[in-house]
Amino acid sequence: GGQHVNKTSSKVVLKLDLPAAGVFSEAQIERLRHRIPPRFQAQDGTLVIVTSEGERDQGRNREEARSKLAELLREALKRPKKRKRTKPTRASKERRIKAKKERGQRKQARQQKWD
Repeated sequence: GGQHVNKTSSKVVLKLDLPAAGVFSEAQIERLRHRIPPRFQAQDGTLVIVTSEGERDQGRNREEARSKLAELLREALKRPKKRKRTKPTRASKERRIKAKKERGQRKQARQQKWD
């Protein structure tokens, strides 16, 4: 705290209107709308809002907000890596078969033998 926090307004609110920016394609805007967390979005995801109030100086807060926005956009525009399909390990196959056999034996033990 201290008195400085009460007598200065160093908070920065940075807003970016995605369609009006003119640097993103429609596909990129869609990807950004789906991948940017909702707490940073307004107006159906077309407006991105980043705030910064951690520093005492407004200039530093402005730089921090810009870097936050840049990182947010960079991460959201990254294409996710394709998952490589892998085969189940020998041990996992054996565990599965063992569990199936145990389940079958348990069910068989429940059955009554009729003469």
